[in-house]
Amino acid sequence: MRKLPIVPRWKVLNRVFKMLKNPIPSFNDYIEEFGDTFVVYVGGVKRGIFSINPDVIQHILQKGNRKYAKSPIQTDALAAYIGFGLLTTEGDYWLRQRRLIQPGFHRQKLVGLVDIMQQEVIKACASFENSALNGIPIDMNQQGMEIAFKIVATSLFSSDISDEKMNELSHSIEAVQAFFIRTIRLPFMKPIYQLTGKIKKHQQISDDIATILDELIENRRKSGQRKDDLLDMLLETRYEDTGEGMTDTQLRAESLILFVAGHETTANVITWMFYLLAQHPQVVQKLRQEFDTVVGKDELDYEDFRNIPYAVQVINESMRMYPPAWIIDRMAISDDEIDGFEVQKNDLMIPFIYGLHHSKDLWDQPEQFNPDRFSRENKKDRHPYAFLPFGGGPRLCIGNNFAIMELQLILFHLIQRFDFELADQTPVDLLPMITLKPDRAIRLKVSKRKINSFF
Repeated sequence: MRKLPIVPRWKVLNRVFKMLKNPIPSFNDYIEEFGDTFVVYVGGVKRGIFSINPDVIQHILQKGNRKYAKSPIQTDALAAYIGFGLLTTEGDYWLRQRRLIQPGFHRQKLVGLVDIMQQEVIKACASFENSALNGIPIDMNQQGMEIAFKIVATSLFSSDISDEKMNELSHSIEAVQAFFIRTIRLPFMKPIYQLTGKIKKHQQISDDIATILDELIENRRKSGQRKDDLLDMLLETRYEDTGEGMTDTQLRAESLILFVAGHETTANVITWMFYLLAQHPQVVQKLRQEFDTVVGKDELDYEDFRNIPYAVQVINESMRMYPPAWIIDRMAISDDEIDGFEVQKNDLMIPFIYGLHHSKDLWDQPEQFNPDRFSRENKKDRHPYAFLPFGGGPRLCIGNNFAIMELQLILFHLIQRFDFELADQTPVDLLPMITLKPDRAIRLKVSKRKINSFF
């Protein structure tokens, strides 16, 4: 049995405040010094096994997944703010919910959501029109958040939710997330947060979110209306064994989790993707050629999505370079052996997805933006767990196809209508929260395309 190298506790403690803002450089340094898999004591006390080895990660997430569960960080701690649902539960309850909700993201349901999503993207183009007309750079972080939030809100609640409620939900969810991250990275601060009332304050914000969702669910129930949206799917689904639907508490939790998982991850992909495209006009030109040749009209139909593979390559390469879920964790629920080393019960397993996606052993020139690496020919020999933007194994993100469709729509409408360039050449750094954000606003100059065949 081989022994894994151990990062000395003093090294971890010496970097604790640097890691509060951005732990990725420290993790990269550990990889350089200790290899692709090593032991690090989380918070100085909890034994964690950190890895960018795709074989190790595949075992944790897929082949040996029954020996691993989400950690209490993802279940108990996060559930205190967003409830118990697909993102925050384990075992039989999670499997039952997954089987219940999965059909809502199958092809037939997605066909019905295309028009809802597309109309929100078209509405969002007005902000870019104004930017182009007035010569004022656009804040892509803000625009990405607004587009993604409105898409998930209207896909979930159709026209039931007002712009005012959308904005309130968006700001509240962001505030809760930022505070949650601080409690995880600085666990020794929890008593101070308790004494200063910050925990109580953010719990109240969480309660306010729940109140808004409860009202939306109750209003839909009372209306008796059937709408082609995700809330309708959640309300109409029935457990096979009892024939009953979800309780209001369950509906609220699953709705909130769709908000949390469905808007911020996509918003960050939008931001990073246009940051990259603004620097690579040759990729933009290739996208436009595909759209003009394959689509040749001003809106996408469901059947068009499968016929624009280069757009998916651009999306995938953006998520490789800036994976929204940049790190994940699992808890060993029994002893195990992986790749010749021992795993002890209760070890924290930490697949570092950002490091995996930037590994020189897995990717040629990993810091270069190259969508062609995701062409059909180039991805044939790649390890199946070298690229994990949506996780892997049984807990693969339930909304992955929804997200790809959404991003294809956004690419299609924005790239066909506008040209983009960076308004500021200052290097952008990483801000790893629950998802991977830029550390400052990404501002883009926007101009209307001079040559445009059908807009």
